[in-house]
Amino acid sequence: MKIMLFLILVSLTVAAGFLLAYLFAARNGQFDDDHTPAIRMLFDDDIPSAIKQDEDLKPSL
Repeated sequence: MKIMLFLILVSLTVAAGFLLAYLFAARNGQFDDDHTPAIRMLFDDDIPSAIKQDEDLKPSL
């Protein structure tokens, strides 16, 4: 019976820790931007600077 009480106390402690971590993240703005991740795949990737420099060095026709 003592082990059951111990396990309940441990599980409540772990649950309280997760709740505190969630509240800390929510107050610090971790979940503020909920629109951009959904459309991120629609944005074009930037051209890496090495490729861009090579294109600038090519003579134009």
